[in-house]
Amino acid sequence: MRINFVVEDMFVFKYIGCSTVARTLYNSLKKQNGIDLTWKRYRYQADLFHYHTFGPVALLNQRLASGKKILTAHSTPRVNIGNLALTRAINKRYPDIYRKFDHIITISEACEKEVMEMVPDVPVTRIPNGIDREYFSPSTEKREMFREMWHITPEEKVVLTVAQISPRKGIYDFLNLALRNPDTRFIWVGGFPYGLMSKDYLKLKMMMQRKPENVLFTGFVRDISEAYCAADVFIMPTYAETFGLAVLEAQSCCLPVIARDIPEFREIYQDSIRYFTTPDKAHEELSNRQGLQTCALRAREYSSRYDIRRICRDHLHLYNELVTS
Repeated sequence: MRINFVVEDMFVFKYIGCSTVARTLYNSLKKQNGIDLTWKRYRYQADLFHYHTFGPVALLNQRLASGKKILTAHSTPRVNIGNLALTRAINKRYPDIYRKFDHIITISEACEKEVMEMVPDVPVTRIPNGIDREYFSPSTEKREMFREMWHITPEEKVVLTVAQISPRKGIYDFLNLALRNPDTRFIWVGGFPYGLMSKDYLKLKMMMQRKPENVLFTGFVRDISEAYCAADVFIMPTYAETFGLAVLEAQSCCLPVIARDIPEFREIYQDSIRYFTTPDKAHEELSNRQGLQTCALRAREYSSRYDIRRICRDHLHLYNELVTS
């Protein structure tokens, strides 16, 4: 069975969620017998093409390729709000784009519902994202390396967020929380992969220049696991997600997680993380030492539900079904 992954991971796009998820799945599939797996944007002959993005290069491939074509819906119109400029124009294209594919993989119940409402005629299978739990694991060495690189003392408490910088991801609440906790170091790992197309780009750039002294913006980092290992608490103030992979990565590194109370997180993470609805509640949760300790103790075990080896088997089963049908 010949399978080709199509992912527009050029430049900083290699750091966005859909690219990292695709790479993790690809690396796991490469270890399986009986499949010829490639990662080529310009390959047009295969039994099955698995698309993880649908920009101009991917859509050109989709038009020229011969074989079954499936798309993982990492992005939906709902999560573009507060993320991109010109959202309305972009979101109008989704139904037509989705209908170009033979099958769509959805990654959560909310994602599946949204896709099925837009294109009820396209077959859908729900397979969640997965992570490499060997890569995302606690490491004292990585903790020390990251803190030394960014001049963070061993005694400092570090609250971490990993996300694109955008209103949808909760950047304004993050900065507000940092102002209220001046003795804690707040680190945001991530940048503006869409550049000027990012929502509030210029406004946020100015705010970053005037950030509180206890806030650090690292931009994109080469080894994201080092950031998780260096942190003490992970906070996810996002307003909407299709999955929220960073929460899972943090859990795999034994971090307690505080996240906004949104349906996707309740579905996927249940009671394994702490929730907040307002900035005041987030502030309270940061001070809830017992709650955070309990959360940290069960974090890594919970992440095993989404081990990439298990997710890989689900994908292989779907591939076989589609190729032989």
